[in-house]
Amino acid sequence: MSKEKAPYLSLGSHLKYVREQSHQSLAEVSGAVEIDEKVLSDIEAGKERPDEEILLLLISHFNVKDREAVQLWELADYDTDLPDQIKLDNDNNTPKTMVMLLANDNRTMYSDGIEVVTNNAGVTMNFTQMQNPTQASTVAKVGMSFDQAQEVLNTLQKALIKARYLGNHNRLPDQTRRKPSKENHSK
Repeated sequence: MSKEKAPYLSLGSHLKYVREQSHQSLAEVSGAVEIDEKVLSDIEAGKERPDEEILLLLISHFNVKDREAVQLWELADYDTDLPDQIKLDNDNNTPKTMVMLLANDNRTMYSDGIEVVTNNAGVTMNFTQMQNPTQASTVAKVGMSFDQAQEVLNTLQKALIKARYLGNHNRLPDQTRRKPSKENHSK
């Protein structure tokens, strides 16, 4: 393939190598960074250069650090300066610590609604909580590949079956079940 057809072959090859080393499929990675699988395939083939934001998400997703992150940025040949997340410390010519692009919050967020959106990259679940009778606020948003979504579904089904039949009382009460009315008891 000529340089004209694959102007970013070095960048794409490096990103493909990093993905393969992490044992992730194109679908998993494209779902995680919320881009189309075909776009990621074209990036890895060197046909396309990712937007700066996408490259930073890929660097963060793969937990690429130090010189390798700088090398990926340089291979992309952007017209902009190196971002702060991967800038070298001029005092000792070593990269600064990379900043996480996504927040990690371990608190449990309860929701009373969910919106599920699918696209070619995977599934996004938007969990909501009603603030008043007409307005819902997002409490969590989770994106995943189709394969991971299937695993989540299977795991939820198993957990619900165990809770129902093994008497696991360490869960929230089922809001869809109502207490029997007095009329039902009199029959």
